[in-house]
Amino acid sequence: MVIKVFVATSSGSIAIRKKQQEVVGFLEANKIDFKELDIAGDEDNRRWMRENVPGEKKPQNGIPLPPQIFNEEQYCGDFDSFFSAKEENIIYSFLGLAPPPGSQVAKSPEETSSLPNGEVAGEAEGTTEGTEKAEDSGENEGQDENREDAGNPPEAQQNEEEGETAAGEQMEDIPEEAAEEEAEGGEEEPGED
Repeated sequence: MVIKVFVATSSGSIAIRKKQQEVVGFLEANKIDFKELDIAGDEDNRRWMRENVPGEKKPQNGIPLPPQIFNEEQYCGDFDSFFSAKEENIIYSFLGLAPPPGSQVAKSPEETSSLPNGEVAGEAEGTTEGTEKAEDSGENEGQDENREDAGNPPEAQQNEEEGETAAGEQMEDIPEEAAEEEAEGGEEEPGED
């Protein structure tokens, strides 16, 4: 499979030239095989490109501008869709190519699997969503206690370690059950959202 990039080598538009250079440069840098086809010097290339860009991807005037990207006969997209795929790190699926060996590929939600501890494979550990879900469900209580200290200023943590709460009360005066409830997050400190 060869990627075809339709370009206009004699374009008067600086924007089009920059877009073409970015696509070609990216493909070269990533050692992706492609064929550059000039629509300015070859009427057949221009006609083929215009006929094979899907109707919904054509501009209002009906004439698609380069760069246009195809995988053999299959339309991949224009510069905007190429740029989006590059930013989302899904360029190989955009081009309809298998990723090179050893590269990491973002998996779709259907492809990710759940691990025994409730986390999802492929997700970064400690993400905000995962942390909120674990806190809401009450799982990972040991980790939650450590996180509570992370939100307190260092002085408050030091006071708590010495047996005092952030308010300056002695923990010895508080019954053991009440201290446990407070440690589990029974009360939120002012300023936390």
